[in-house]
Amino acid sequence: MLRNVASTWMVSLVTIATTYILMPFVIHTLGTEGYGTWTLIASLTGYISLLALGVPMACVRYLAGPVAEGDSAQMNKVIGSCAGLYLLLGGAAVAIGTTLAAVFHLYGLPPVFRTQAGLAYGLMVLYVSAGFIGLLPEGILYAHLDFVRRNAVRIVGVLLRLSLTVVFLKVSPSLVALALVQIGCLVFDFTVSWWLIRRRYPAVRLSLSDFDRSRVRRILSFSVYVLIMQAGIRLSFETDALVIGAFLGVGAVPYYVVANSLIVYLMEFVIAIAAVAAPMATKLAALGKRDELAQIYLKWSKVALTLTMLPGLFLIVLGPRFLARWIDASFEQPAGQVLQILMASSLVFLPVRGVALPILMGLGRPRVPTIAFLIAGILNLAMSVLLAGPLGAVSSASACATTFSMSCRALPSEPCPFWRCCSGSRASSRSGTCSACWWRARSRPRSSPSPGSSTSTATIPSSTCERISSGCAHGGAGREGGLP
Repeated sequence: MLRNVASTWMVSLVTIATTYILMPFVIHTLGTEGYGTWTLIASLTGYISLLALGVPMACVRYLAGPVAEGDSAQMNKVIGSCAGLYLLLGGAAVAIGTTLAAVFHLYGLPPVFRTQAGLAYGLMVLYVSAGFIGLLPEGILYAHLDFVRRNAVRIVGVLLRLSLTVVFLKVSPSLVALALVQIGCLVFDFTVSWWLIRRRYPAVRLSLSDFDRSRVRRILSFSVYVLIMQAGIRLSFETDALVIGAFLGVGAVPYYVVANSLIVYLMEFVIAIAAVAAPMATKLAALGKRDELAQIYLKWSKVALTLTMLPGLFLIVLGPRFLARWIDASFEQPAGQVLQILMASSLVFLPVRGVALPILMGLGRPRVPTIAFLIAGILNLAMSVLLAGPLGAVSSASACATTFSMSCRALPSEPCPFWRCCSGSRASSRSGTCSACWWRARSRPRSSPSPGSSTSTATIPSSTCERISSGCAHGGAGREGGLP
């Protein structure tokens, strides 16, 4: 698992480095109003991706079982069913994107960007629509636990995006150029990934004749929860830019987005664990290896906590000064305040996001985190709308931070089952997060086990993993680092 997670971390590092180069370049090339307009386009078309209905995560979940069991026929039925769904969703996305164009033009766009913004919006609708079927190769590779090769393709894609963005904006500094870069990178990613699949897994077949209605019903039954969760995630991470653009103008959007991007990319780095943990949980559950799954949970919770604390404290203390050096001095005060507020809440939010949620999803127990994130997203939207006008971008950051904390506390707070197993007795206090509970268990002085009890993580009973769903449901959000 370490090898797979490390390869995902490499993607995050390359993406962060690329963003470090691209973001100031794009802002200085297009100006704050141009970059703000591009952010509105990316945020609005991002909502269309909710049409995926959670099929990508469901695809990985229902593929991982047949792949682990070596059942090619069932595997191809899942692939054919997902492909058919993706094509239908892509067509629906084009129709909905066309309707949302009217909403996009309600924003007070700068006159110099108004014409090209409409064309860029149309191209991004096509990009998001084609992106549904573009997710299929990734799901197949993840189900085979082939993270290293998949992530190698992603790294090349990120570097390609960097090169094309610089070249295109040098030749034609426009929003249309940015949209064309996204489409080109999507074509590259799909083509190379599918070539890898055909080369390494000849049993994989993509045919709509394998479309199975009963299989689709099962996929959608799981996908509904993921859809609702993704809606909450979008409301928490993408809505603030839209609200700020509506109340403060597109010129104010970059000051929030630049600060938020640092949180998002830190989140990407932490939840690299999640990309591996979810299919791993499904595979281990299918093979009955519950003890191994319990040990993975404990080990990687500590890693997630460490990855959050070190850069998090740096961003809280020196983040504003870093923004001034990275972009320019005008970002230090407004964007710096946003960064400090968001990062403070993420110290609690991110450690529990990287491990507990993907294990829950891999085991098919998404209900509680789904409801929590939907409520958090709605509250974030409501608070941002009420406060953005009088208080500015800081209010949106405060709303987001508040809902982060509430989403964690809203989840079941009964004593964590892993704490009970590691300590050999029922904890007397209610746990705030699984990571905190884990830390208490690991920090507790070891003593000789009494008869009938266990103080070693190696002897955690198999039923422990089944109890994760009742006491350890925490989650969060992240996004692929593609758009500058």
